[in-house]
Amino acid sequence: MRATETAANSSVSSSPVGGEADKEQNGDVKMTKEKSKSSNLKHSYTIPCASEFRDRVGKLADHKKVNVADLARSVLLMVSDADISNFTDPGDPEPQDRETVILKSGPSKGRPWRRKPRLQVRMAPGFEVIHIRKALNLALYMEAGKAQVRIDTEETMRQQKLEAERIRKEAREAAEQENKNHQLPETTEELERLKAIVSVLSFEPLSEGVQDRSDALHILGFPPKTYPDRSELRARFRMLATIHHPDGKYGSHERMSQLNQAMEILRYAS
Repeated sequence: MRATETAANSSVSSSPVGGEADKEQNGDVKMTKEKSKSSNLKHSYTIPCASEFRDRVGKLADHKKVNVADLARSVLLMVSDADISNFTDPGDPEPQDRETVILKSGPSKGRPWRRKPRLQVRMAPGFEVIHIRKALNLALYMEAGKAQVRIDTEETMRQQKLEAERIRKEAREAAEQENKNHQLPETTEELERLKAIVSVLSFEPLSEGVQDRSDALHILGFPPKTYPDRSELRARFRMLATIHHPDGKYGSHERMSQLNQAMEILRYAS
């Protein structure tokens, strides 16, 4: 997966957002079209996630000597919202994935409490929890070399446009050449010959099925009152079965069934 961002498109809106201080503490804050990522206001986001994901994010933050919010903020500033939204969401923790904490206040102070694993980050208000979680997942992918942010200059974008035009031109030329090949006299003649062979070897199924030896000879394409030997019967059957087998382009269940009936009658009659 690749998260690409053009230098010319890396703009960040700076309209202030008010009234976010009263949002829920569980981090369920809806994104707005205008949000200030550089505001001094901070919101505490609770991001539920698998224990393994939480540990990997924490380890990456320690390695970079930053906190988890810095990781998320870096991705959110450098990668477009659309690319982050389209990225993989690691999801909520499984029902059996829980962590135990000791309550530090309230009537139950000192008691253990099992809860969903989570990441706690403080950053500007106005983001969805899932959006932040995707941004952190993208940070892990980039650290592992499985995704990258690419900056395209005016020159590289021009080169990409030229390359795309070259590929389209080659595709058009290949399609035109293939169409010309199909119209060559020898190709047309071969196709007509094959159609004629199929037409000759094809037969109309008998409405009442194969009843006797005469019907069987007709189905296999032998003249009436002839006595083909076993090798001739097998060769003719294989040839017709190749055409009429239901798995083939010209296949027919009914024709194949009558071929089998004809072989049974002639095998016992010969």
